[in-house]
Amino acid sequence: MTFILKILGSNSAAPAHNRHQTSQLLNIQNQLFLVDCGEGTQLQLAKYHVKINRINNIFISHLHGDHFFGLMGLISTMHLFGRKKKLNIFGPPGLAEIITLQLRYSESNLNFKINMHELQNATPAVIFENEFMTVENIPLSHRVFCNGFLFKEKPKPRKINKDLLPENFSLKNIVKLKKGEDIVDDKGKVLYKNEALTLPPKKSHSYAYCSDTKYREEILPQIKQVDLLYHESTFMNDMLDRAKQTFHSTAHQAAIIATKAQASQLILGHYSVRYKDLTPLLQEAQAIFPNAVLGKEGEDIVLAK
Repeated sequence: MTFILKILGSNSAAPAHNRHQTSQLLNIQNQLFLVDCGEGTQLQLAKYHVKINRINNIFISHLHGDHFFGLMGLISTMHLFGRKKKLNIFGPPGLAEIITLQLRYSESNLNFKINMHELQNATPAVIFENEFMTVENIPLSHRVFCNGFLFKEKPKPRKINKDLLPENFSLKNIVKLKKGEDIVDDKGKVLYKNEALTLPPKKSHSYAYCSDTKYREEILPQIKQVDLLYHESTFMNDMLDRAKQTFHSTAHQAAIIATKAQASQLILGHYSVRYKDLTPLLQEAQAIFPNAVLGKEGEDIVLAK
């Protein structure tokens, strides 16, 4: 039951110090989800041997260039690599127009269809769902309309205890057990209690991606007890005034959010180019939330394999 986050880009504003602009790749049960697509994202995907046409869903948080300037290059390469399958893109108003204009004036006719899902919600809502997971938007507070994204696995089926399973037990009843149901006869009498023949399901994981935002406690109920929290930490707290002016957060503030949300782990990112050495940001966050780590390019954060 794979749940792995790979950091592709960790910088804000501009590439610097061998760090690229913001982008992440999330692998959930062997389906790939791209989260933001800063300049150079397709180069990072190639560097880490990701087959780009396995990506079917892209989530763009907002229309600042360091979060989407790599998108058209990636779309073009998907076309050149012979993509036929539709591509879902979730993003703010205006993104569809940007893509359409670039395709029009470059006289590009894609081999595949792009399904644009325009996000206008000022409140959290489910924006994507399949058989094993959901994605919700997380309304953030930035200089332009901006969303984060909450990825949540649905409850997993209970595990069958084969050692206790009666002989010739039907497949139909096994399916019922996995759903958590008891086995009953035609009159409703319980023949087998579910917990007598099953084991608890594997843990369902969750990941909250909180892109560019000023300190915002309104997100806390939505991200409560999330397994993995990415929260932008553009500055250190000695630049709090600058963070407020630009609608960004400090490492100190990211750690406070993680603490109040009771998150299991915090990932820092979206670093200002002024910081070549990121150690002070990490130390600032860990002073409040010890289980904080730096989002470093190429590294995998593994919740399940």
